[in-house]
Amino acid sequence: MKNNLPTLKEIATQLNISISTVSRALHDHKSIGLRTKTRVQELARQIQYEPNQTAIFFQQGKTFTIGVILPELSEAFFSSAISGIEDAAHKSNYTVLMGQSHDSVEKEKQLIDTMKKHRVDGLLISISKNTTNYEHFEALQRYSIPIVFFDRIPKIPNIHYVACNMINGTVQAINFLFAKGHRIIGMINGPEKLPATKERLEGYILAMTKSRLKYDPSLVLNCDLTKESVCAATEKLLTGKRRPTAIVTFNDYVALDAVQQAQKMKFKINKDICFVSYANLPLTNYTAYPPLASVEQFPYLQGQKATETLIDLLSQKNNALAENGNAAYYKIILESQLMVHNK
Repeated sequence: MKNNLPTLKEIATQLNISISTVSRALHDHKSIGLRTKTRVQELARQIQYEPNQTAIFFQQGKTFTIGVILPELSEAFFSSAISGIEDAAHKSNYTVLMGQSHDSVEKEKQLIDTMKKHRVDGLLISISKNTTNYEHFEALQRYSIPIVFFDRIPKIPNIHYVACNMINGTVQAINFLFAKGHRIIGMINGPEKLPATKERLEGYILAMTKSRLKYDPSLVLNCDLTKESVCAATEKLLTGKRRPTAIVTFNDYVALDAVQQAQKMKFKINKDICFVSYANLPLTNYTAYPPLASVEQFPYLQGQKATETLIDLLSQKNNALAENGNAAYYKIILESQLMVHNK
């Protein structure tokens, strides 16, 4: 029984033509006649020839593989983003290689190193909540591996990214609560150094200022997104001197933990205290007390747009240049939308 895989040379020998002719015929090259193409392609099917992808990748200088690094696939937001990434990648015949940082900076660095060794053509990254040093991203420039960031965007200049407008989303959330008569509004924000946290705070202060209400820093608390830190922040807000009647939380997961803590403290949800959050996750439809409203961040669309942007970068022989000679960078901002759950 023959164990060796069929090769171009074997087809060439049987048909008494050159290997280069076989290769061009299999790629439907216009320089090869129809009769020769038909003979080559028919024999290739008969002997079950399959192209050597490694050789093709080497010849083209591409692996047609995109690396994706994100915090947690178990989060509905990121699983939806992955669906958008994979759908967009598939349309352009790219394969997706994925890794989870689990919000660990060291794991994030290891994944970047692994992706680099696997010769991915480009990377899509949503940074961990603990990432404050960006040298491991900047080091990839030496290897000409483009990066497109999405959702969690590092505060560094000259990067490609796709994000949602969290400032505007926060203003919408606060205005929604104002319309319901709330004037003392708390916020359980994310890790202090996370750019998304700063954007939410900026939107909170902007909404307060526009409504001619004084910004009270004691009503805004940061957490590390763990249940313990969320419960501690909730308790502190609800036992403070200025007890809020509504709280805006970093995301729907934080809102669910905050609701549990408020109930534990004997507060009546949507009477004594109300919650508004971000992400608009489907799971909130199955809870007794979902947030009154949640800011939709369009994770599928973010993933899709980020992938299309990366593939566009990879299709260019050189980075697009702006008129002044500097590299042009994609900065795509999607408008967020407040989704009201309980009118």
